[in-house]
Amino acid sequence: MSTPATNRQVVVNSADDIRIERIPRPEPGPGQVLVRSTVVGICGSDMHAVHGRHPFVSLPMRPGHEVVGVVAAAGPGVDPALTGGRVVIEPNLACGSCAQCAQGRYNICATLDVFGCQTPGGMTDYFTIAADRAVPLPDDLDDLRAALVEPAATPVHAVRRAGDLTGRRVVVIGAGPIGLFVLLAARAAGAAHIAVADLLDSKRDLALRLGADSVLDPADPGAADHTVTALDGRADVVFDCVSRESTVRLAINVLDKGGLLMTVGVPSGPTSIDLDLVQDRELTIMGNLMYTRQDVDRAIELLRDGTFALTDIVTATYDIEDAADAFHASDDPRHVKVLVTVDPS
Repeated sequence: MSTPATNRQVVVNSADDIRIERIPRPEPGPGQVLVRSTVVGICGSDMHAVHGRHPFVSLPMRPGHEVVGVVAAAGPGVDPALTGGRVVIEPNLACGSCAQCAQGRYNICATLDVFGCQTPGGMTDYFTIAADRAVPLPDDLDDLRAALVEPAATPVHAVRRAGDLTGRRVVVIGAGPIGLFVLLAARAAGAAHIAVADLLDSKRDLALRLGADSVLDPADPGAADHTVTALDGRADVVFDCVSRESTVRLAINVLDKGGLLMTVGVPSGPTSIDLDLVQDRELTIMGNLMYTRQDVDRAIELLRDGTFALTDIVTATYDIEDAADAFHASDDPRHVKVLVTVDPS
């Protein structure tokens, strides 16, 4: 079947104006590959942007950074053997020459753009991207599960940066996809007790099914005390996957002296913190942005282990023609991960 001459590309103008535009089919330039999209995920950052609450993504947006696809063609200078291979996209578009890139920390490149956030993304039939951003997939990882590689890589990155978790007490705030993958990664890293906080009963139940030792409602006035009781002590590490003022306060209140707060969720803007407690208890607050290739590789390993039912995480799929419905479904907190499937035919 020949590649169509035009592409469908989802464009988000606002939460109430999500449409499909027709654009010319791209051709790969030097060092690029042409990728045919198969599955694209919608993440929390996308939804922040849709509602105008993301501090670094503006509208209109052409989304799609959680992308699985097939290499349809290789541009000049690219190994043609890549053609036909299934890939997941690493969307960090780094300069490769700044101080951070030189240290291997290209996820915080001085001029970082993110494919599908600051540039048109993969919620389209075909797109081009630098060949080194396409990560080959193993045959035993199907497309729907592979669509979770990108959202799992950020939690893997945060868990890696938290250091040795062996025998440590951990709290995860937020049981959306990021929080649940933090749970799985922290468990694999040897955490002794993991407590997960979420507002919804259904999300707390899911966290227990995925291996949490205890769960709590962060809106409970006694949430901090209940957490300390469940952990049999204060937490060594808290992963805040929500990053609101209330969750930061809860994190600081449950941390032991010398503890570590990992900020994983994207705050909507400036956030007040109890700096007196940070100073008095010698707490560390560490930011986390995306990931690097080693985190992607580790995420693939975790997903290949098959330690959870796919239906526990992927709660809805929509065709690209119904992309607006997919975004509206993602606004429903009962959903965990909504995927968009793409069939260029």
